[in-house]
Amino acid sequence: MRAFDTVYEQTNRTVYFAILYIVRDKMYAEDLLQETFVRALRSLDSYRPDTNFIAWLARIGKNLALNHRKRALREVSTDFDTESYKYGSQETNLPYIFDVAAKHLSEEEYQILMLCHVSGYKRREVAQMLDLPIGTVTWKNNEALKKLKKILEKEDAV
Repeated sequence: MRAFDTVYEQTNRTVYFAILYIVRDKMYAEDLLQETFVRALRSLDSYRPDTNFIAWLARIGKNLALNHRKRALREVSTDFDTESYKYGSQETNLPYIFDVAAKHLSEEEYQILMLCHVSGYKRREVAQMLDLPIGTVTWKNNEALKKLKKILEKEDAV
């Protein structure tokens, strides 16, 4: 259990933001994060030791998130106000800037931005997690910030 706790602490943010990028709802992202680790434990024998473990976990989470979105698109709402769940709790709403980031940035840029600025990881740590060179992480982080600044300035001017 200690080993699992260590692995979870080191990987949960990366997997969470990969899922959140797809489902864009904190509540569902948290549920899918738990399901990701349950599935990973069940299928640990399918992990190949020479590959990136965090990427393997993130792929499980992304697949669960994509399945969740497909299922949600097929569901027919029985509630007259289909958006009502969003107004009952602040937890299900993403802050505006995160929503803008999710809409306008690539998945990788969004993930880097969230890990560096929300989770507080150093770019070196993010580079290791995502198996990217630190220069690429730094560049993508800076480009993502520039994109967001332009978008927010444009919206403020309108």
